[in-house]
Amino acid sequence: MERIASFCVDHTTLQPGMYLSRKDGDVLTWDIRMKRPNQGQYLSPAAAHTIEHLFATYARNSKWSEHVVYVGPMGCLTGFYLLTQGMSDAEALALVKESFAWMAEYTGEIPGASARECGNYRMMDPVAARREAAEMLPVLEGLDAAHLRYDA
Repeated sequence: MERIASFCVDHTTLQPGMYLSRKDGDVLTWDIRMKRPNQGQYLSPAAAHTIEHLFATYARNSKWSEHVVYVGPMGCLTGFYLLTQGMSDAEALALVKESFAWMAEYTGEIPGASARECGNYRMMDPVAARREAAEMLPVLEGLDAAHLRYDA
């Protein structure tokens, strides 16, 4: 079998940031990398789950909602994938910046956190989610749309 694209990225040099991970037709997969891989610091499952609910809710209610295909956590707990369609790099970056700024300040009920809406609704940590989002904001603010690619 062929190696999938995400396994071809050198995770030993990968830094927190936002990267275009792949392009499938007109669908772009964005790597929102919050933690350095294999360095011992990861998102807690509860924080990642909370961020997933918040990030997806914000993105799907933003002015770019019709362009958001998917928001979901990486299994390695180092970040998230955002799949978009019909958005420029600058728009995708703006969406991520807005989402993380909103999550860093969010104090309400976690959307979709009920037994009817979620398969593990009790596994939420809004305090940790806010902290992780806030820690990612300076990284995102340091990015520009012209430099959202993995280093070779």
